[in-house]
Amino acid sequence: MLPLLTDDAAVACCSPVTEGVLTADEAERIAHTFKALGDPTRVRLLSLIAASDDGEACICDLTEPVGLSQPTVSHHMKLLVDAGLATREQRGRWAYFRVVAGALEQASRVLRP
Repeated sequence: MLPLLTDDAAVACCSPVTEGVLTADEAERIAHTFKALGDPTRVRLLSLIAASDDGEACICDLTEPVGLSQPTVSHHMKLLVDAGLATREQRGRWAYFRVVAGALEQASRVLRP
């Protein structure tokens, strides 16, 4: 026979997953971030940029490591920029990207108890 749970035990085991109730706009924004991270290529691209010596990477340097064409990598990077995970700076004909500091931590914060 299972022991009966007291109200205190129910609260302890059923505490909210998030820091609080999200508004519809907040939930949409965070879902957009996680959706952008839902593709392994995009996760690798962020990793490549973050691991670069100066914390940025030219689009021309990202195609070979992921084995994709420049237009495909550009599409993936656009989704990461739109989700707020990376920034884009145009320099002549090339685009340079940086990971937004704290963006992953901010998105994951809503899942912490």
